[in-house]
Amino acid sequence: MATQSPPIVSIQSPKDVSLSEIEAELHQIWQSYGAADENGGSLSAIRASTFTLIVYEPEETQQLLAALGYYSGPIDGIAGPRMVAALKAAQKAYGLQRTGKPDAATKAKLHEEYAEKLQNGATPSSDGSDRLQYSADLEGAGIADLIAASNPCRIIALCPIAGEDEGVTAQVSASCPIQKHSQSTLVCCEYVTLRGTAAALERNAGMISALMIGDLPKFIWWKATPDPDYGLFKRLVEDSNSVITDSSSFHQPEVDLLRINTLFEKGIPIADLNWRRLAAWQELTAAAFDPPERRADLKEVDRVTIDYEKGNEAQAVMYLGWLASRLQWRPASYQKEGGDYDIRRVHFTTPDQRKIEAELAAIPITDSGDIPGDLISLRLGSTNMEADCCTVLCSETAGCMRMEAGGGAQSCRIQQVTPLFDQQTEFLLSQQLQRWGIDMLYKESLAVTAEILKLA
Repeated sequence: MATQSPPIVSIQSPKDVSLSEIEAELHQIWQSYGAADENGGSLSAIRASTFTLIVYEPEETQQLLAALGYYSGPIDGIAGPRMVAALKAAQKAYGLQRTGKPDAATKAKLHEEYAEKLQNGATPSSDGSDRLQYSADLEGAGIADLIAASNPCRIIALCPIAGEDEGVTAQVSASCPIQKHSQSTLVCCEYVTLRGTAAALERNAGMISALMIGDLPKFIWWKATPDPDYGLFKRLVEDSNSVITDSSSFHQPEVDLLRINTLFEKGIPIADLNWRRLAAWQELTAAAFDPPERRADLKEVDRVTIDYEKGNEAQAVMYLGWLASRLQWRPASYQKEGGDYDIRRVHFTTPDQRKIEAELAAIPITDSGDIPGDLISLRLGSTNMEADCCTVLCSETAGCMRMEAGGGAQSCRIQQVTPLFDQQTEFLLSQQLQRWGIDMLYKESLAVTAEILKLA
């Protein structure tokens, strides 16, 4: 489902400034648009006044698209509809399949063209004037525009780059969806983009913190594995209300989830967008045992099977951690058997010393979804054939696959989990920006997940 938002008005295209000039340039923008004329012939604009969002964006595809003129939106780190449209425009120009995804072939062509431009001494277009432009409004705007439509905010994008440390460069810009408080007032977002090596950004951590707005809420969207030893991360965490991450992008999910739990133990408020994708699976699991006759047999569950898309096990182990935390199962062992399905087996003991066995299987999917490691199906069962506790949940798009192949599914309660568009990153981030603090259910579940992973 495409994201729809009002048409966008850019009141300041990206402008190169020195670090010392950032605040002055932003002030000048809002001074220029501070009031409408007497006849209401021009629009006034309201500057950021609700929160600051810092985006640590190590993935450079969006930056390359902007530098080459395919993408005209803000560098906000969101792979939303606006960036998808830009990717499709680039893929069309390169004669590639128009998937709208940053696949290896597309990235290679972007790098090649950018290097060629620089080698020829040309300055890549920053406004896209040398491209056949797509219509951002028809394709759908990015999450930053949706945020601005209801909350004028400041977005600071930190873009680490490879190469020699030549300091930090800065750009400022501002844009507004036509969402009016009155007939002549625009609600706007302002953007600051900072580029430099990781060391250069770390060296300027104090200046970056100073760009956060006063006493307003401050969010950090860390689009890499949170590193408690990285000075920039530590400094920003100290000054923020919430750190947002997404474990679906972790390269070593088991190691990185342990890092997240360590941050929780230090009292740092962490939110994982991937945890929120489990909500429908958790709710249907709980609902399956709402009937009194089934609730009594919940204690008989001693077999758990979870299938997920191969590539990232974070959702599967977090769901298992949640289930174990609710039923007071204590992890006893964790073995990796490997094979085609990369089987993992986890054993638990209950408070009354019963034995529980769980199997996690990574299923190779030809046409995988946008989120690595999405759950496909799961089954809760029992070795007690008299117990009424067998429950099967299946993704509506992928089906039950192995869950029904083994037989016996006819005696199970089977439900489909309907895929929701609001499980996409841009929608989950928008929701997360409305809250901060620690999600206690997530914290408790992740603590058990960490106990499981430490047994590996």
